[in-house]
Amino acid sequence: MGQCGITSSKTVLVFLNLIFWAAAGILCYVGAYVFITYDDYDHFFEDVYTLIPAVTIIAVGGLLFIIGLIGCCATIRESRYGLAAFVVLLLLVFVTEVLVVVFGYIYRSKVEDEVNHSIQKVYNEYNGTNTDAPSRAIDYVQRQLHCCGIHNYSDWRNTRWFNESRNNSIPVSCCKPNVSNCTGSLAHPGDLYPEGCEALVVKKLKEIIMYVIWAALTFAAIQVFGMLCAFVVLCRRSRDPAYELLMTGGTYA
Repeated sequence: MGQCGITSSKTVLVFLNLIFWAAAGILCYVGAYVFITYDDYDHFFEDVYTLIPAVTIIAVGGLLFIIGLIGCCATIRESRYGLAAFVVLLLLVFVTEVLVVVFGYIYRSKVEDEVNHSIQKVYNEYNGTNTDAPSRAIDYVQRQLHCCGIHNYSDWRNTRWFNESRNNSIPVSCCKPNVSNCTGSLAHPGDLYPEGCEALVVKKLKEIIMYVIWAALTFAAIQVFGMLCAFVVLCRRSRDPAYELLMTGGTYA
């Protein structure tokens, strides 16, 4: 009965190690996605420390790959020290993922203030050229999120670019995609996106941080199960005489 339980726990551990390898890839993907998306919105978000959860989760992904390798070797070879190291590393990663969740919620609460503080400055720097980073960022966000201006398209009237152009038009990135021959003229407001970008940028950035939080929570739960299975194998290995004899090749007297 004890041997059956150990074998069952070992099978679960091997399966979990395979999950850890998959988790390593998923976590690195989530972290890379956050980096790439942040690069598209970085002009609206000045605090680079908001990337800490993304950096941490990529590091956790790399560590999970190593843990999966250690766990597989320790489980197959029945190494007590290997399994102990496996449990300690899982505990370390679990604590790290808890910190990722905490930092994620902290920075998620700061998103709105950060965007509110920087978005007006970004719009004031717009000059309508593809070579200018703020201009590219605004055009990208307006096309991607289907928005125009900070609160609505009328905000463009307060920008330096609008006053200097003197043609009563705003960027064509504000034009709805189903409208042909749209020039951004304020004389045809029906051709323009009615919703402002500020609220949508805040929503998008909060969603990105939530991806990190949910990824960390999901794999933290899997790691708790992995630690429990490792503890079962370790405890039964040290307490079950039949298991010790099986491992050493001995027999009962």
